[in-house]
Amino acid sequence: MDHQDGARRLLLVHAHPDDESIGTGATIARYAAEGARVTLVTCTLGELGEVIPPDLACLAGDGDRLGAHRITELAAACAALGVTDQRFLGGPGRWRDSGMMGLPANDSPDCFWRADVPAAAAELAGILREVRPQVLVSYDENGFYGHPDHIQAHRVAGAAIRLAASQAHASPGGPAGPWQVAKFYATAMPRSVAAAAGLPYWVPDGQVTTEIDGTGYLAAKTAAMRAHATQIAVKGDSAGGMGRRAGGGASFALADGRWQPIMGREFYTLLAWGGTAPPGGHPRAPDGPGTPRGADGAWPASRQAPSRELARASGAGLPGAGPGIRERDLFAGLDVC
Repeated sequence: MDHQDGARRLLLVHAHPDDESIGTGATIARYAAEGARVTLVTCTLGELGEVIPPDLACLAGDGDRLGAHRITELAAACAALGVTDQRFLGGPGRWRDSGMMGLPANDSPDCFWRADVPAAAAELAGILREVRPQVLVSYDENGFYGHPDHIQAHRVAGAAIRLAASQAHASPGGPAGPWQVAKFYATAMPRSVAAAAGLPYWVPDGQVTTEIDGTGYLAAKTAAMRAHATQIAVKGDSAGGMGRRAGGGASFALADGRWQPIMGREFYTLLAWGGTAPPGGHPRAPDGPGTPRGADGAWPASRQAPSRELARASGAGLPGAGPGIRERDLFAGLDVC
């Protein structure tokens, strides 16, 4: 693969199968359809996911069987989104699902939450040097809603970006040359959009730097979510047209049974630009671990996510956008086509 051809290359680091479709499915489908090279790195098999359909109840409580089944679901979802390069960090099953914050599974030595960050980051850095993406998407320091595997994915992604750019780091079996990821994003949900759609987790609107319009790819996103049948129930247009007003169409529910719109607009916060904080006050990825607050690690809609690492920003001087204007392209400001 010629990495000097100016092609757009996007890499996403997600914690479990289905995360890629729920939070970034429209973005993935759009960029894949537009010819960008999209790589998806999944950190676990999602062995502790709850099983929704009664006809698949036999998988519940059997992490190995569920994980193996979710590999097939992820493959089908990737096909729907147009992703041809999907990888499991360290290989399938290297690190296991940690479960929600506070569960005994968090203490399992083989879970992703307990993974050695430098070791996991070295695995990801090897992929970065091979694929050479200009843009990397993962989560913020709180994993958006406090899931330990999402938090760990953020830590690993930030560390891997630094390793991949280091002259001193050599990736076993991979390209020797360093690679600097140009832009590092976290998934986000503006408070105003969350309020309109009845969603429980959000960040302040001013913290959102980037909005991707993937409404033309809702069919692909919906098909990908349907592929994750153990985890996601999907039905037609949501009650009262809320899905349409929020930029979506159909609706979905996880194991908690709460229906949400499938959204065609997806949102992000730019965490780092060229290896440092971008103009506008957004710090680079943190070096050290953080601890989510709250009994279950989740940040309810009644509370603002902490801003110790992600400062509220006006967007002034944001690469690829004017003062106070959100980017409309993850590759904005980059000399790629």
